Amino acid sequence: MLYRLLTEFADQYTVFNVFRYITFRTFISFFTAFLVCWIWGPHFIRRMVRKQVGQSIRDDGPESHLKKQGTPTMGGGLMLGGLLLPALLWFDLNNPLVWSVLAITVGFGAVGYWDDHLKVSKKNTKGVPGKVRLLAEFLISGSVIGFLVYGGHIPTSVAIPFLKSVSIELGYFYVAFGSLVVVGCANAVNLTDGLDGLAIVPVIICSGTFMLFSYVAGHVGIAEYLSIPYVKGAGELTPVSASVVAAGLGFLWYNTYPAQVFMGDIGSLALGGFLGAMAVMTQNELLLVLLGGVFVVEALSVITQVASFKLTGKRVFKMAPIHHHFELKGMVETKIIVRFWIISILLAVLSLATLKLR
Repeated sequence: MLYRLLTEFADQYTVFNVFRYITFRTFISFFTAFLVCWIWGPHFIRRMVRKQVGQSIRDDGPESHLKKQGTPTMGGGLMLGGLLLPALLWFDLNNPLVWSVLAITVGFGAVGYWDDHLKVSKKNTKGVPGKVRLLAEFLISGSVIGFLVYGGHIPTSVAIPFLKSVSIELGYFYVAFGSLVVVGCANAVNLTDGLDGLAIVPVIICSGTFMLFSYVAGHVGIAEYLSIPYVKGAGELTPVSASVVAAGLGFLWYNTYPAQVFMGDIGSLALGGFLGAMAVMTQNELLLVLLGGVFVVEALSVITQVASFKLTGKRVFKMAPIHHHFELKGMVETKIIVRFWIISILLAVLSLATLKLR
């Protein structure tokens, strides 16, 4: 917490007073995270190549993906590094919300690393058994959200988007609900991560939106003016979100088509867990369905495909998740990616509109 040390000099030297402002620490956290990923990226990729940490490609996937076999993976570790350095320098680590978001993000990243490690070491796409992975994710999210609920750090009501002052009180059942939001979001992002840059840009867009949501939710005056739930300490999540946006941009520098590195499960689970945690901390659990619409559709396409095949023996899509369906229909990979980005931007604008509408 370097900023804490610097603010101690503010009484003698007024220039250090800027470190007390969330907005300034948001900007400096952004550039710190980006530079870490951008500068460390080439070394990270070379290290993954030397260790032969390459992506295993599904045999039943699109044939065009076979050429990606062996591309360095676990790039999520690069982004986690880009997040943790500004955390040590510019975040208020005395804030329970900050600690909680970081704990979920790093915890889910650890589960993802475990999954990636098994895939790389065994040279297949199976990894950790699904039930074991889900159990670990629910234990992490349930423990963190339970701590926040029982400590009175977050409300236990669920706000209804587009409706002013309408919410549903869940009480202690909120722990299970919040955990489901986090775990569901993490796995939806994981399913979306199938094309070069497809998942990371919607994550960046959602994180940028949560950056605004956390700032207004943590400001008494703005929250009251917009008639949104005030969450004490939520403003300190603004630099955290900015760091994720910047780390994502630094990663995208090397992940854009054709990708030099993939994020792996360590990245997709960590980032998905982060988005779910931000939805919980800022009281936007239901709005996440709209904001993360791309992730929701990807997850629903898999659920629909599996259910249809088990019940009728027929497939709804040529392949799931849905981005593979479009590939097999002949759509160029880059066109699918950019169109999904555009949809993410439109959904973010709609989500921001709820600030005024409610």
